[in-house]
Amino acid sequence: MDLTPKELARYSRHLRLNRFGKEAQERLKGSSALIVGLGGLGSPAALYLAAAGVGRLGLADFDTVAEHNLQRQILHDTPSVGETKWSSAKERLNRINPHVTLEEHPEGITVENALSIFSRYDIIVDGSDNFPTRYLNNDAAVLAGKPLVYGSVFQFDGQVALFDPARGGACYRCLFPEPPEPETIPNCDEAGVLGALCGVVGSLQALEAIKYLGGVSEPSAGSTQLLLLDSWGTQFDQIQISKNPECPVCAKGGRIQRLRSEEYEFTCAVESPATSVAHMNASIENPPLEIDIRTAKDWLEAEGESVVLVDVREPFEVEICQIDGSLTIPMGQVPERLSDFSSDKTYVIQCHHGSRSLQVTEFLRHQGFSKVTNMAGGIDAWAAELEPSMARY
Repeated sequence: MDLTPKELARYSRHLRLNRFGKEAQERLKGSSALIVGLGGLGSPAALYLAAAGVGRLGLADFDTVAEHNLQRQILHDTPSVGETKWSSAKERLNRINPHVTLEEHPEGITVENALSIFSRYDIIVDGSDNFPTRYLNNDAAVLAGKPLVYGSVFQFDGQVALFDPARGGACYRCLFPEPPEPETIPNCDEAGVLGALCGVVGSLQALEAIKYLGGVSEPSAGSTQLLLLDSWGTQFDQIQISKNPECPVCAKGGRIQRLRSEEYEFTCAVESPATSVAHMNASIENPPLEIDIRTAKDWLEAEGESVVLVDVREPFEVEICQIDGSLTIPMGQVPERLSDFSSDKTYVIQCHHGSRSLQVTEFLRHQGFSKVTNMAGGIDAWAAELEPSMARY
């Protein structure tokens, strides 16, 4: 597509690059990219893809902007808290580059719509932060014949790769055929991540997409490069991933021939034998392993000092919000503070979402304290359902 004089001026620094130039910029104008997730990774990716002049950008996210997002999700700002992420993104990206057409997908990516949405774009940029969506994005991209730019962050580490099985490369399942067992990974929301690392990884994702759409990237020759980033040590490494001939989705005759919801029904939270349904007949003298927030609230109000709520979050988390009357013992200090527990009382253990507190509950039971139970959902569920004025993070 021909560039207007205004576009020639806007993209002049691209046009001066011998290995990019006017032809690649025109390809960008005629191309499209879908950004799945407008959070920590999708924010920098969207900003740079829009600024670079990709002709059409799809914005897929069903979530709303929260204040704790702003530490890393630079597409959004304080006035946008409470807005949908796609509307916040659209407003910002229109200001960045009015020459780019923006299409919103406010329902996000689901099993039902993934293939129809993916088929409308030239490349998929995966900004998701959870395993179900990551596997769904990969499988849908493979089945739709679309390249996918993968990115992930965890605390101080990041990964980036361009997966393009249609051109002979590997896919995400070639590297990780099946999701990890829940107990082998930290809770998604509690692991933490360095904000600027999201900027680096998301920008690298945008870079890979721009090279691909501009027609200047090297085609895959049966293998894919996975970039590994250690931000703490400021080190980059690369490993080669070969196409897996037994891959569940991109290998010929793989078991995944279509998208089925049961493939993506897993979580990074540790599963427990109990459910989140209230235990109406639960006894404080013989509590189940886990109770829901409403049962916990009833016990605390009705049983007085015989029931103690123990908050095992870190001190900085307690400063953000706290349930009145709770006893604070950070998870790492529990083993050295066993003398604080008594066999005469019932203890309800609480953290942010219920993962750490479940581990503490099981630990205390192994130490001989039988009247200990976990509060499923943690203080976040408490704030959402019982105390809406409480700060959330």
